[in-house]
Amino acid sequence: MNHVSRADPITRARDLGPAIETAAATIEQTQIIGEPLLTLLHDARLLRLLLPRSFGGEEVEPWVYLRTVEEVSRHDASVGWNLFVANSSALIAPFMEPETAHAIYDDPRALISWGPPNAARAKAVPGGYRITGEWEFSSGCRQATWMGAHAQVEEPDGSLRLNAAGTPLTRTLLFPVAQANLIHRWNVIGLRGTASDAYSVSDLFVPEAFSATREQPDARREPGRLYAFTMQGLYAVGHSGVMLGVARAMLDAFMALACKKTPRNLGRLADSAVVQSNVAQVEAKLGAARAYLVETLQEVSAAADGVAAIDIPARARVRLACAHAIHTALDTADFAYKEAGTSAIFRDTAFERRFRDIHTASQQIQARGAHFEAVGKIMLGTIPEVFY
Repeated sequence: MNHVSRADPITRARDLGPAIETAAATIEQTQIIGEPLLTLLHDARLLRLLLPRSFGGEEVEPWVYLRTVEEVSRHDASVGWNLFVANSSALIAPFMEPETAHAIYDDPRALISWGPPNAARAKAVPGGYRITGEWEFSSGCRQATWMGAHAQVEEPDGSLRLNAAGTPLTRTLLFPVAQANLIHRWNVIGLRGTASDAYSVSDLFVPEAFSATREQPDARREPGRLYAFTMQGLYAVGHSGVMLGVARAMLDAFMALACKKTPRNLGRLADSAVVQSNVAQVEAKLGAARAYLVETLQEVSAAADGVAAIDIPARARVRLACAHAIHTALDTADFAYKEAGTSAIFRDTAFERRFRDIHTASQQIQARGAHFEAVGKIMLGTIPEVFY
């Protein structure tokens, strides 16, 4: 496929919109991003947005990444979600040995999938680690070529390996997908197409070279400003892109509906002064949330030259802008769904699946209301030792 310039992934995503829209219902039903769409996503290099250029990636600015995920998610939230998760996983590459990163990403269709950390421990042994455990929420694992497992490291004497802050360090171990047992039990109300399954391994040996940690910023081998952001911060950016995209699609669908629908005993929705005022206000709030996030990312990135990692106040700014965008998007979706009335409740409408998807996404850790409290403390002078 001939795609547009490397500097324009948003346009590439927009060009794939019709193909994503066409495949959306099948993706929800089969819980897999099938062909030809998967190849189109690879060919458009949308799964390499955060991968360093030195390993064949795009290494785009965070705000470009945000808008690209948003554009994809306007057409299907599950595709947008798996897009951002695959890109987030690539953020381990700057901390790998270059030979390891090449061994994984020289395959142009390479994708890493993993679930969040849990109580699993990796036992340090000569040459690497042995690990047994089960993880959940591994979005995109059915398209993955590699899997990852986050675990604390147990030394031969039984003690836990510590990070610079003196707390147990979490290390990421990578292995081919064939070495994992995928457990297909993603039976949920929304984001069904992400197939965020569980997986397990038993006494698996992972060589030292195929492991890394994100908890030592000074150990990163890539100089780009993108990698001064924490992985968790960029994860929140991707999540925000999904939420903004779904909200945008639902608001657009409601405005189209309002121009046609005349509820019983009422006039046309588009002629209602209340609807007109509410639509304008919701539009402004959604646009303002995106603009605030984009501006924050641009300002933090501009100040990231020459630093191993952005400082905690900057991380808090990113977190606040993401949390605000996520919650604003959810409010927008709820407005569109409610105002659409019974037109929104039927399957195969522009509302029903998106409503389920955005509310499923809202249950994820990035959408916690507690983020506002944590950021507020930092703004008021209480600076924690660790903040992601």
